[in-house]
Amino acid sequence: MAAIILLLPVLAAALWSGNRLRQERAQEVEAEAGRLATTATALLDEYFGSLDAMASLLVRHPAVASLDPGGSRALFTQLLREQPLLNNIILRGADGRIVTPTVEGSASQPAPPPLFFQVLQSGRAAVSQLEVGQFTGRETVLVGYPVPGADSRTVAVLGISLNLQRLERLFANLSLPDGSIVTLVDRNGRVMARSQESAKFIGAAFGPPREPKDVPRTLLQREVDGVERYHGNAVIERGPWLLSVAVPRSEVSARVAPTYRRNIALLSVSTFLVLLLGVWLARRFASDLTQLRNAARRIAGGDLSPPEVSLSPNLEFSEVQEAFANMALRLRDARGALDRQFEQERKMREMLQSLQRQVVRQERLTAVGLLVSGVAHELNNPLQAILGTLELLERNEGLTPDVLAEITFVKTQSGRAREIIRNLSRFSSQQPGPEMLVDMRDVIAEVVQLRKADLEKARIALDVELFSVRKVNANFTELEQVTLNFVINAQQAVEGGQRSPGRIVIRLTDSGRKVRLEVADNGPGVKPDDEPKLFQPFFTTKPVGKGTGLGLSVSYGIIDSYGGAIGYIRNEWGGATFFFELPAADSPAPESRATNDRAAVLRGSVSPRV
Repeated sequence: MAAIILLLPVLAAALWSGNRLRQERAQEVEAEAGRLATTATALLDEYFGSLDAMASLLVRHPAVASLDPGGSRALFTQLLREQPLLNNIILRGADGRIVTPTVEGSASQPAPPPLFFQVLQSGRAAVSQLEVGQFTGRETVLVGYPVPGADSRTVAVLGISLNLQRLERLFANLSLPDGSIVTLVDRNGRVMARSQESAKFIGAAFGPPREPKDVPRTLLQREVDGVERYHGNAVIERGPWLLSVAVPRSEVSARVAPTYRRNIALLSVSTFLVLLLGVWLARRFASDLTQLRNAARRIAGGDLSPPEVSLSPNLEFSEVQEAFANMALRLRDARGALDRQFEQERKMREMLQSLQRQVVRQERLTAVGLLVSGVAHELNNPLQAILGTLELLERNEGLTPDVLAEITFVKTQSGRAREIIRNLSRFSSQQPGPEMLVDMRDVIAEVVQLRKADLEKARIALDVELFSVRKVNANFTELEQVTLNFVINAQQAVEGGQRSPGRIVIRLTDSGRKVRLEVADNGPGVKPDDEPKLFQPFFTTKPVGKGTGLGLSVSYGIIDSYGGAIGYIRNEWGGATFFFELPAADSPAPESRATNDRAAVLRGSVSPRV
């Protein structure tokens, strides 16, 4: 009851404010109607000014001044097409007869309207009130203009009939509230033009006949359509006519409605809050106890976040809330310490597992090294016998040059096999081979010579692009082994990807102070998940029996031992590009130029495409 009593003054103030606001909005709408009427009057005066300017040019036109029927008719016809607000244009002589046949209507000679004699006698332009057109049969307003002769006397009258139904277009750009109407009334109280349903109301009585200047500037009046509107009135001196802009009274309600809704909402919220205040005061203590109980349940359930401390009118409850918050913080800190300890133990386990994997891998490498050492020992003896036999054959004088060339090739490959065995031995013992000045073009030539027949058989095109002549300090056989590994991998990738036609490109370029060799193919490329493991020992994506997983690992060790870099990128064909870079031994000589003529670089041993 006390809350309701407190709300009575607020309710009374709201009612008074709402009534006052409605009065202010009504005055605002009424004043706005007056301003709109002034603006509409300016638009109509502007149109009549343009009409006077057009008539001034017409009466001076040679066809009109000479009363030429054919010429003036053509001129009037063109103007009627360009001026949609005109009904008709008629030229009458001083005797009252129509000089120019009417453009619209009959070719008869009706009696001149009173406006004709008014213009003829005064020699000045004049305008009529609302009347029915002699030819069109529609309500119209006539505007007459004198046509001066050579001695400045009026020799004819130019009559212009206005289309009142289209006159509403003049007010189309006015920003009017919804339901507003612009009405033009003559001094007899008849509607001349209307912005809505003009055809229905033109000629209807707008009110009792009275002078436009006697009408108040603003008033509240019910119109012919039965709607009560605020009228803003202005006088058109040309008629004189009365122009009225009528804004519906409902606009006042539309403008005060948002404020009413806001005030009602505020009053409702205030009432609700006052009623709620009593309930809140009664249940405050129960709410504090419920909050403490929920906090205890959260902590018991494992949620150690500090409970939110809310303001309480009771000091004891506030102290209990703070105690709960401190307890939750201490428990959370203890659990955080345990989590950190568990994380450290997890990292130690992972480190131990990594070390174990490294030990296993090292043991595997050691076993491979022992195996390679034994194989090298067993293969060296047959290779020595082969080389010795070849040297004896070379001393035979009856051998043809082709046979000698084949013996030389076999000796070269036997020496290469011996060097590979030595490299495998060095890989197992992690010792680099002897260095020398190596021309990378010679390395590429040897690799191409070795793989030429196999690539032709597999129908894989091999391109060589040489853009560098710089040399490197390295072991020739080791670089040949790395390049050969790249080419073999590329060939297997192209064959496994079933690309047709297959293509491999060996590219030699300069990369700053380094020499870069690339082997690119148009195979399927390497899966993103496999890229980090490419150079790890024993990793291979080939089927069982096709690879040992040591080729790229050995290549990595060779290039790394010379301070170079080795890697993989995906090329524009979607295939793989393996590359390595080695420090250049010297800068290219000024007269030396890189070439892409592989036949010249490879001493004619390889055709431009394999």
